[in-house]
Amino acid sequence: MLILRLNKAGAPQDWLNIYQAARYYAQGKVLFELGSQQYTLLGGHNRYGVQSRLQLSSIIACDGKVVTHGKIALTNRYLFRRDNQLCLYCGNRFRSAQLTRDHIIPRSRGGKNEWTNVATACSRCNHQKGARTPEEANMPLLAVPFRPNLYERFYLMNRRILADQMDFLSHHFSDQRNWL
Repeated sequence: MLILRLNKAGAPQDWLNIYQAARYYAQGKVLFELGSQQYTLLGGHNRYGVQSRLQLSSIIACDGKVVTHGKIALTNRYLFRRDNQLCLYCGNRFRSAQLTRDHIIPRSRGGKNEWTNVATACSRCNHQKGARTPEEANMPLLAVPFRPNLYERFYLMNRRILADQMDFLSHHFSDQRNWL
């Protein structure tokens, strides 16, 4: 289980493992907790035989530096998740190994390697499109490529999101994709 760490303003900052989260609790840096999921971390026994316990929430807000940039690296893994494992040309769903990154304006023609210029494509469609634009290849895109926002970034980063974490993040998703 990963725990979603928020800053004091409530914006996502990081995914923590349970031991990293326990450190924030032990240091008294947890300002508030959200979410319904709890994890109990068991510790040692005191001289009376009572075992220590620490309840960790699935979403915690911590004191500290507020980081507001939401820059997300453009990787195939995140791109394919953004596009729901669909080829944005033929509309079929594929496994990651069968997908490629297509540059809408080809790099050979000055297109950049950025979120708004790339789409998920199956090998067949990417080969058929070649070094042409979608219009030139008569292959219209099924969706408009976009840069994920901060909340979508945290969705893309974690494959095993708990229901309460997804509920928190999804309230801030853009309308440009059906993320759920």
